Amino acid sequence: MAFLEVKDVSKVYQMGEVEVLALDHMSFTVEAGEFVVVVGPSGSGKTTLLNMIGGMDTVTSGTIMLDGTDVSALSPRDVTLYRRYDIGFVFQFYNLIQNLNALENVELASQICRDPLDAAQTLEAVGLGKRLENFPGQLSGGEQQRVAIARALAKNPKLLLCDEPTGALDYKTGKAILTLLQDTCARTGKCVMVITHNQAFEAIADRIIHVREGCVARVEINEHPVSAETLEW
Repeated sequence: MAFLEVKDVSKVYQMGEVEVLALDHMSFTVEAGEFVVVVGPSGSGKTTLLNMIGGMDTVTSGTIMLDGTDVSALSPRDVTLYRRYDIGFVFQFYNLIQNLNALENVELASQICRDPLDAAQTLEAVGLGKRLENFPGQLSGGEQQRVAIARALAKNPKLLLCDEPTGALDYKTGKAILTLLQDTCARTGKCVMVITHNQAFEAIADRIIHVREGCVARVEINEHPVSAETLEW
């Protein structure tokens, strides 16, 4: 069985009397430990897909299976536990708590988990071992995103979901964040899924899922992914 299986998933939003089809019978699989890039233009359904996999929204039809768990059939209580224990989220904007320092931001997430990683060691692993006591306002954008990644990783999740994680960063810092995510996938064996509109990111992925107008246009397996450090866009 695949680590992640999205099978015939559709999502319809009701906007007054109008129904909007956001996802249209999407199907694909992902294997454990893969670095996955979901790529498509704005409005193609990428973030809706991430929200379904992450348990932040429900499917209208179809099933999502993660490591043997039918996410699409979970009760409200169980989906909360699923988000808490199994999923790490990294967003375009860092969503850090401004009056907590870097260490406290990471500790806050790790305190609600079953088997968390050490917060200080996780910050060390993302290159912030000397910035533990700094508050978000004292950190650059790239450093704040590293704190956000450390916060997600400290939960020790099964899957790391990243929605446009370089979107608010300059080119050099964005490349450093992609390198960190790719290295984290290789070092920990965690499955990492990056949502992006940037086709250049396809080169670093093990699996590329192309999304168009709410559908999976095609899935590619990249036998020879390159290092994120070599990317140019």
